[in-house]
Amino acid sequence: MRRFGKILILMLGTLTLLCAQYAYSQTVKGRVIDKSISDKEEPLSGANVFWAGTVDGVSTDGDGYFSIKWRDVGKLVVSFIGYGNDTLEVPRNAKEVLIALSPEGQQLEEIVVQGRRSSTIIATRGPLIEQVINGEELCKAACCNLGESFTTNASVDVSYADAVTGAKQIQLLGLTGKYVQMMTENMPNFRGVSSLYGMNYVPGPWMSAISISKGVGSVINGHEAIAGQVSVDYKKPQQSEKIYLNGYVNSEEMLEFNANAGVLLNDKWSTAILLHHDRMQKDHTSHSNNFLDMPKQKQYNAMNRWEYKSDMFNVQFGGKILNEEKLSGMKGFKKSMKNDIGDGNLYGIIMDTRRYEAFAKIGYLMPQYEELTSMALLLNYTDHDMNSQFGGRIYDVRQRTMFANYIFQSSIGEGEHHVYSAGASFNYDRYDEDFRDYFPVSETVSPLVNMLREEREGGAFLQYTGHFWEQLTVMAGLRYDYNNIYGGFFTPRLHVSYTPDELTIFKVTVGSGARTANVLSDNSYMLASGHPVYVNGRLLVENPKEINRLDMEKSWNFGLLLSRKFYVFDRLLTLNLDYYRTEFQQQVVADNETDPSIINFYNLDGSSYSNCYQAEVKYELIPRLDLLMAMRYNDVQQTMGGKLRRQALQSRYKGLINLSYATNMRKWQFDFTTQFNGSGRLPAMTDANSPTRFSSYQIVNAQVSKFFRKWSVYAGCENIGDFTQHHPIHGWETPWSSDFDASKVWGPVHGRKFYIGLRFGLERL
Repeated sequence: MRRFGKILILMLGTLTLLCAQYAYSQTVKGRVIDKSISDKEEPLSGANVFWAGTVDGVSTDGDGYFSIKWRDVGKLVVSFIGYGNDTLEVPRNAKEVLIALSPEGQQLEEIVVQGRRSSTIIATRGPLIEQVINGEELCKAACCNLGESFTTNASVDVSYADAVTGAKQIQLLGLTGKYVQMMTENMPNFRGVSSLYGMNYVPGPWMSAISISKGVGSVINGHEAIAGQVSVDYKKPQQSEKIYLNGYVNSEEMLEFNANAGVLLNDKWSTAILLHHDRMQKDHTSHSNNFLDMPKQKQYNAMNRWEYKSDMFNVQFGGKILNEEKLSGMKGFKKSMKNDIGDGNLYGIIMDTRRYEAFAKIGYLMPQYEELTSMALLLNYTDHDMNSQFGGRIYDVRQRTMFANYIFQSSIGEGEHHVYSAGASFNYDRYDEDFRDYFPVSETVSPLVNMLREEREGGAFLQYTGHFWEQLTVMAGLRYDYNNIYGGFFTPRLHVSYTPDELTIFKVTVGSGARTANVLSDNSYMLASGHPVYVNGRLLVENPKEINRLDMEKSWNFGLLLSRKFYVFDRLLTLNLDYYRTEFQQQVVADNETDPSIINFYNLDGSSYSNCYQAEVKYELIPRLDLLMAMRYNDVQQTMGGKLRRQALQSRYKGLINLSYATNMRKWQFDFTTQFNGSGRLPAMTDANSPTRFSSYQIVNAQVSKFFRKWSVYAGCENIGDFTQHHPIHGWETPWSSDFDASKVWGPVHGRKFYIGLRFGLERL
């Protein structure tokens, strides 16, 4: 906490110093030129430049330059003898404007506002508390897949779930990824079996943007958002490059290749193909424990999508195929050894995955009724088959999911001030799970148990969005769903946005969420241990029907956001402050602490909540040098065994500093990121002498990029300080004993990594 206090004081002090400079006279500088004479920029000397409706104006000098004090009217008029007058909008953050006039025309032909656009944008128009990460931000790091896309984001944490499988776990509002609704283009995806591994299934170069909504989202997208929503937009045929190629290699000898191509068949039809392959087959054992730091793996991933677009219809459909193989555990382990179980044998982990997806989106505009009337149908089918083995345990699971969502939208009255959406959805999940447990004490395995669950759920929703006095926006939604296992339930949600002026945003969100707890797939990383699996205090393999007695998880979430912009030294400073509280009414507890020798799943009996506070500052220190500073404090507690405990393996505070500098014309770009991770609680272990806390640590990453006309090269280093968690595998000396546990990870499991990559893109003309 002392270090947290020092860092917080430093941030607040810096902010205070910057804000003290707010009392200044902002000026807009620019140049007026005549391009009609030649290809050169011929200055227009003596042109009049003034703010509309005022007498405040200046004249351009001999070289066409001018400097004028800012006026709130924001409309700049330029006139010159022989040229027509015209009025143009100049944003307040415009620092330099270039205006080109034509003697024949009566309008301003061109205005160029020079400056870097923000690569992470907080949505200001809608009522949702939402951030959008665009392609430029994704290029600030290696970004091999979705799990590596949040390196420079202050709201989302991604860490390894365990020390052996390579599974990455997202955290939002202090809660793990199973409480975050993962979507692809607003369709729920990466649920159940893929909740832990799905972020490895989305290659970075395939993405055009990532949308992050904190708290409960729109009822249109379902009821599963408890901590928030993450939606990925893939490159679309009409917007993607003609040809894009990306190659990547790192010091761990991981090779990756990505390619995509977009083809415009005619003015209505287009298609795109996206390809991905990665491979790493080298043994890495930096911890001197004879266990691989990360699995040997190879993945093949392909996607084909089509789009039809007319004045009335927009139809998109396509499919995706993935095949992934992972091999981990002790050095020297091979698949052929999977039946060699017990002392004297190598402990190994095998994970083979095959995944097939098909989707369709049909949109239809209905202007014959109202200007804003439309309807859409979203369809998605997923077949996910994973065969895995953790030492003596077997977990084979196949999940088949069908999703359909019909949305009708229209306005109330004229204009877009009052809009409503209504519709219905259906979701079908079939889980076919085979599980065999291993008992270290007797060195025996249980019989293979099959657990089949079919879940059918239908729902209906209604959402209203109203705009009042151009400053207040209200979104109120209600949905009702009926589940064949858990019955019916409501999920109401309310979002309010108030913008008293163009520089201030205040948002409030409140609502409920619900999800089905998938005991084994949500927590499969815990199977990399010597602890037998129990449900309600009874062995799962002897009482598989106990799972049916577990509740659906339900919670309420409340959130606040205050975003304020300041102009400091003619440059924009953005301050974001937010707070969220998530409180569970029903939750499935994964308890490995009341009795550290077992994993016991049971319904929450007591309180469980998360409080998350965050402050974020963004500022352009000097032209083209952007600074992002953020600090977040997590207070996450859950009742286990009748005792309220703070969340284990989680840092109490998180800090982030990101510096990004681009040279003139963006020929070079330099990115530097430092992540501060505070101390936290360690869970109870079978060894009573185990430490109870871990210390704070920092992770430093850097990257440099060189841009050419059609291609770029980037190189960087992750974890420059080479910090790793000391012996992340507990009981590694005796992997077949009850002391063995690879799931107690709180820090990096692999050290310094260098990488280099190449991007080539042939853009459309």
